[in-house]
Amino acid sequence: CFSLSKIPDRESLAGVAAMLQMSIESIRVSLMNYQRVVILKEKDAERYLPIWVGPSEADAIAVKLQDVAVPRPLTHDLLNSVIDSLGGKISHVLVNDLQNDTFYAKIVVTVEDRNVEVDSRPSDAIALAVRSQVPIYVEEAVLDKAGVLLDKDTGQPVINDQSTGKEGGQVDEEEINRLSAFKDFVEGLNLEDLGKGSSS
Repeated sequence: CFSLSKIPDRESLAGVAAMLQMSIESIRVSLMNYQRVVILKEKDAERYLPIWVGPSEADAIAVKLQDVAVPRPLTHDLLNSVIDSLGGKISHVLVNDLQNDTFYAKIVVTVEDRNVEVDSRPSDAIALAVRSQVPIYVEEAVLDKAGVLLDKDTGQPVINDQSTGKEGGQVDEEEINRLSAFKDFVEGLNLEDLGKGSSS
């Protein structure tokens, strides 16, 4: 699904929920279940956001990040070409919601003087973002709910969840159970080299 809206000016953006720019820190494999995880890092802070993705989407992101040449366009290359051929330009992608352990995203395409917001899985949005070299944003509310900090002394994950009133506190068992989407991530993902630019 999609919606059309005028491109907002700076003044009208003042009331919009804060969007935080992210970079792709790495693509990793969970040691517990071998699922792929894209780890986004907040641009101006030490907060990370893990998002599970399928193997094909992880490969599509990795291929572009590593500049691997492919003989024919992949699906995301094709979609990027179609948007361009129809006169559109991808402005940015936004991870805008988290409900029932599922992330939601939007691809924002500029067409003439309008923005077209296209509902998307985060994995597809990120794969398009790396191809069109546009910013990846996450709404602050999503990061507040699912962002992960690392304890500088132990290297262990610390979930920053404002709804618990325990900002920056150690993750207790109740919180881990409630945030079931991140349980395998917290328990089984090797995070010791986060921030060193590795991708595995």
